[in-house]
Amino acid sequence: MRYRIAFWSILLKDIRSYYLKPPNISWGIVFPLAWTGMFFVRSGGELESVISLLPGVVALSTLFGASSVLAVTVTFEKKGRSFERLLLAPIPLELLMLAKTSGAIVFGILNAFVPVLLASFIVDLSGVNWGMLLPVVVLIAMASTFLGLFIAVSVSEVFEAQTFSNFVRFPMIFLCGLFFPIAMLPEFLQPLAYALPLTYGVDILHTVFGATSVLPPALNFGVLGVYCMGLFVISLRNVRRRWIL
Repeated sequence: MRYRIAFWSILLKDIRSYYLKPPNISWGIVFPLAWTGMFFVRSGGELESVISLLPGVVALSTLFGASSVLAVTVTFEKKGRSFERLLLAPIPLELLMLAKTSGAIVFGILNAFVPVLLASFIVDLSGVNWGMLLPVVVLIAMASTFLGLFIAVSVSEVFEAQTFSNFVRFPMIFLCGLFFPIAMLPEFLQPLAYALPLTYGVDILHTVFGATSVLPPALNFGVLGVYCMGLFVISLRNVRRRWIL
């Protein structure tokens, strides 16, 4: 009971302090809208093209929505020493970090469904595998959030978190199969593409929206789950080593 109250208190505090602020609300809406508009204009108004672009738009909206705010806020709290007060709370570190990351996960999930909602007004989405869409969006949001957490606990300044985030995310966008198949990449880049968590999320999203996936869905889900656990465990280790003396 005590742990549940602590979890919700931390989560609600972060939602009020960060995610419900007007700039973040507008950014959370405008960013998916911008991605959606850009890709839908690129489709030339062809309905089949709109559906084929949805996996990429959903993946990008989730990635940026889940990772951007968390990487900055955790670094900011550590810089301002307010995070140290949370570390003094009589709760397990794992629960504390799950509470700190849950808001970003929810934010990423909500971002993911903005382009889907827009597309529903112009194309028929009856062929979408809804039962697979929600789990993959949740896993992509978790992996993106824990990636943001890993970045936040690896740096000491807010501008470092922002720079490091972009250094990781933008190469990921172009190597994960969003814009062209991984098979079209140079051979020396293909192993790097399969080392990125977003690659497996995008592959599942292709299946969700009726395209052919490169890898079996079970493998994609399994690898995404391993990435989520691995990034979270590494981040906890860094917190214990760098922030808890």
